[in-house]
Amino acid sequence: MGCFFSKKSKRKSAEKENLTPTTTSADTAGSSVPLGNNTDEAPKQYSWDKREKADPKDYTLTGLKDVTVGRLPGTLDGKPFVIQDCENCNIFVLDHTATINIDDCVNCRIVFGPVKGSVFFRDCKDIKCVVACQQFRARDCKKMDVFLCCATQPIIESSTGMKFGCFQYYYPELAFHFKDAGLSIFNNNWSNIHDFTPVSGENNWSLLPEDAKVADFVPAPDPESDFKSVRISTEAARSIVPLTKGGRRKDSEESCLFVFFAGDYTTANARKLIDEATSKGFVLIQTKEVSMKPEDARRVFQNSADDLVEWINKGSVTALELNGDGAVEACKTIASEVFSGTKVFVSDNKNTSTRDVDSFFNFADMQMGL
Repeated sequence: MGCFFSKKSKRKSAEKENLTPTTTSADTAGSSVPLGNNTDEAPKQYSWDKREKADPKDYTLTGLKDVTVGRLPGTLDGKPFVIQDCENCNIFVLDHTATINIDDCVNCRIVFGPVKGSVFFRDCKDIKCVVACQQFRARDCKKMDVFLCCATQPIIESSTGMKFGCFQYYYPELAFHFKDAGLSIFNNNWSNIHDFTPVSGENNWSLLPEDAKVADFVPAPDPESDFKSVRISTEAARSIVPLTKGGRRKDSEESCLFVFFAGDYTTANARKLIDEATSKGFVLIQTKEVSMKPEDARRVFQNSADDLVEWINKGSVTALELNGDGAVEACKTIASEVFSGTKVFVSDNKNTSTRDVDSFFNFADMQMGL
């Protein structure tokens, strides 16, 4: 079988046979470049060389007074942030971040979008703030009013005059920021404060009045500020995080456990339930979103467990405690009329509903290390 060559191959062969020039050592002296040191070769570029260099000033607020400042949505994108030595400022950090440290600030109003890790206040005084985070800590602080969403138990240390309320806030990107920060709007331990340095006979912390409104503590940004384009609301009904009663005394001895299972509309369904129940005068005490195993279901749901195992394996479950006389029957009616095509668990009667609530939320607290 013959071999085939392209015209290009034949031309190269002819050039090699007939046109190879004669070269002397003088022709090449001083012109050759050792292998690997070709000065015309572009230097290698690595992925980390291509990153845009971060300016520390973009992630810090320092030494400010009597101004409205902060960061707009999309400007921090999960980076750490630092605030220090600010006085009488309105600070709006409307993006998700990794961590935030606040040091030596006085008389400031502050709003933080969701923080994936910790928010740590140190040596601050007369602060009013709205905070969503994985971990909240305050050390050597005085007189703080905090509207909080915290996935773990909030901690104070060597601090006095600390008051806490449930997170109430909205801006259009906030739900996405919660997701980016890995936080659930249903896991909020805002009223379960741990004081590392309690003083006998004194209370270093307390809960804000139940009717406390964010707008009375942290006003909306000045209409002339950089934040005028962000549609902010402090109305409880629009808050991304459900408004819960938390650790305050319950108005009724009857509570009902209502559980949704993983699905495309779980969050929307939970919100619909809250709207339906609260419109009838019932109170949302607490919520939790956790993962369960079949053996957990048998311990928590007992006789109903076998019917729920299939649904528990689909993903996390979202539970709500609703309180008020007649809560169980009202929730059963809502389940049948509003969520007839959705798999849910609802306490069967008021004689066992308290056990249902305690079993689920005790399990959830253990699961979350609370």
